[in-house]
Amino acid sequence: MATTTHPHHPERPYRIGDLAEKVGVSRQVISTYCMYGLLSEVDRTPGGQRLFDKNAVRRIRLIQDLNRRYTLREIREIFLRDRT
Repeated sequence: MATTTHPHHPERPYRIGDLAEKVGVSRQVISTYCMYGLLSEVDRTPGGQRLFDKNAVRRIRLIQDLNRRYTLREIREIFLRDRT
């Protein structure tokens, strides 16, 4: 069973709204990052809400930094290249 999110307990997964608020982006931006394969949820609540771990915060900040110079498709290619 998934745990609930609380912004003062970073060891617990973030719901998408909490994550969006923490990094200063919209839920839609996070959904777009997921759609491009740049960000992955770690779990879902029983109600189907996506949950993200604390690594998602760093990943979103990296994506935002890279997005100043690259498109999301290019960032995806960079991430895929770094896997190998």
